[in-house]
Amino acid sequence: MTRIDDTFARLRAADRKAFVAYIMAGDPSPEASLTVMRGLPGAGVDIIELGLPFTDPMADGATIQLAGQRALEAGMTLQKTLAMVRAFRADDQTTPIVLMGYYNPIYSRGVETFLVEAREAGIDGLIVVDLPPEEDDELCIPAQKAGLNFIRLATPTTDDKRLPKVLTNTSGFVYYVSITGITGAAAAQSADVAPEVARIKARTDLPVIVGFGIRTPETSQAIAAVADGCVVGSAIVSEIASGKPVAEVLAFVKTLADGAHRA
Repeated sequence: MTRIDDTFARLRAADRKAFVAYIMAGDPSPEASLTVMRGLPGAGVDIIELGLPFTDPMADGATIQLAGQRALEAGMTLQKTLAMVRAFRADDQTTPIVLMGYYNPIYSRGVETFLVEAREAGIDGLIVVDLPPEEDDELCIPAQKAGLNFIRLATPTTDDKRLPKVLTNTSGFVYYVSITGITGAAAAQSADVAPEVARIKARTDLPVIVGFGIRTPETSQAIAAVADGCVVGSAIVSEIASGKPVAEVLAFVKTLADGAHRA
């Protein structure tokens, strides 16, 4: 049982949906992003999705691409991202952290070394968007053996023939991408999402969390109502990019979390 598994068990017992918040590690600076990260649980965030900066984020729209660039320009690295997690864990041993990014920095570090360091730092799960199920031996299976959840993405184009392959070796939760395209590109629609979530849940007992296209408390509530919870990323990253004080960023996050928790 990981912190992710424990969190969903607790939420199910309380008949409550999950709210997952994404931020980019090191944006706009390592110190500032750590301050935001430390405030997320108090703002109602159940799971933190921490972006690992990378030079070629193919699945991300302009908002998160720019966040990654700012983080890299501020000197953020994989090692500093793990140091940020260790600093967070000094005060919080319960909130799950999912590291989301691309395989290149992990491959460059070395899978075995990375997994030891990630587990030691306090990472609970991984989302690596450019490793398909056919490459499970690269990272997915070693990660699960190391005690980390490996969370897979399903999309509107994941048909019934492909879905079982996507679900194989997935753990923690399934991340359903509500729209076709990149992050921040369009608004999620609960009427479109509901039948897709039901289709996935018919094939797995894992929670299904919906992300992409959620920017308001109303959408957060509507999407969480038809799934096990929702993820907000670009809208939060935009608040950080605007230069608003941390308290205002966290107040915005709380409105989104409150929306999901009302579902």
